[in-house]
Amino acid sequence: MTPEQRGAEFDAADPLAGYRERFILPENVIYLDGNSLGALPKDTPETVQRVVEDQWGEGLIRSWNSAGWFDMASRIGGKIAPLIGAAPHEVIVCDSTSVNLFKLIAAALKMRPGRKVVLSEPGNFPTDLYMIAGLEAQGLATRRLAPRETLAEALDGDVALLLLTHVHYKTGAMHDMVALTRAAHAAGALVLWDLSHSTGAMPVDLDGAGADFAVGCGYKYLCGGPGAPAFAYVAERHQAALQQPLTGWFGHAAPFAFSDDYAGAPGIARMQCGTPPVLGLAALEVGVDLIAEIGVGRLYEKSQALSGFFLDCLKAHKVDLELVSPPRSDQRGSQLCFRAPHAHAICQALIARGVIGDFRDPDVLRLGFAPAYLSFADMAAAARHLAEVLASGEWQRAEFNQRAAVT
Repeated sequence: MTPEQRGAEFDAADPLAGYRERFILPENVIYLDGNSLGALPKDTPETVQRVVEDQWGEGLIRSWNSAGWFDMASRIGGKIAPLIGAAPHEVIVCDSTSVNLFKLIAAALKMRPGRKVVLSEPGNFPTDLYMIAGLEAQGLATRRLAPRETLAEALDGDVALLLLTHVHYKTGAMHDMVALTRAAHAAGALVLWDLSHSTGAMPVDLDGAGADFAVGCGYKYLCGGPGAPAFAYVAERHQAALQQPLTGWFGHAAPFAFSDDYAGAPGIARMQCGTPPVLGLAALEVGVDLIAEIGVGRLYEKSQALSGFFLDCLKAHKVDLELVSPPRSDQRGSQLCFRAPHAHAICQALIARGVIGDFRDPDVLRLGFAPAYLSFADMAAAARHLAEVLASGEWQRAEFNQRAAVT
């Protein structure tokens, strides 16, 4: 049986196959970059148009009350909460992942006086490391990096915070959230998890793991659109003590009292800073509702099956690329990453064929498997295209060896 025949059989038995029709996808495109920017849900354009024309155009400023704009951040945060194993009052949508990282790193340092070390791993997503470095430049933190296999041993009495990305952006490798959280707590440190490559793709249980803080973006598996608002999680036990450093007016206990002095809002609302981006929130809510409807458990089960089938297809085509993702599907997120000397050119050649993945410097071809809208037939076709690109050497063409600003 050919890979295409097997893919057709798998698709016929796939209980999630119908959800593909809930997304706008270009013809003749296999989209393997949903781990970077999720596809557009079909309901999003109409929803955003309604918010623009009816709520903004007709309601004007009245819509902060009449259309519920004021409560959007907490309402959507409450919808994200079950996707990450949190209570609704522990999650709020606000700002960007980078800004939320800064806020929570600074807050954690305040909660651990006498400790300044923020521990992470080399090769973590750059913005996570940059935010630590920014606080270090202000004399508020000391950055320490340890290889992932020695993180637990690097936790000592100087560490205030362990900051890790749950699913690594460049390899897809997944940390043991429970074990590392326990190790950090045993050392007297707090833990901040970056869930940008986990949320909406796989089950996460922050409360069950005893996590302290978490952040995540809205534009990958939640399909909120480019630059969609991010979210922040603060465990209930920390909310009263939390002092976030960006004391903007929407995080005030009474923003419309217009007091000269800051008083933090109770609970998770204190994580807010500036005025919420209503249009971005409206788009994000559509994606969150759709992913919640499908269910992260079912999505993860399918993503594991998709990635496993893709590897089988590569074997059938005798493609020999170095897999840098964990070979076991239960140890990785919804992506596969391959190392190749000319990975960028290979990626561009695939894109020219309509197979859209991405490249991560210096030599990683990254393919994401967003199961809400990908099929097993897509896997068979993408593997065939990759085999043909490699066998023909078409990646050597000059146009595929030119780099644009975004890779």
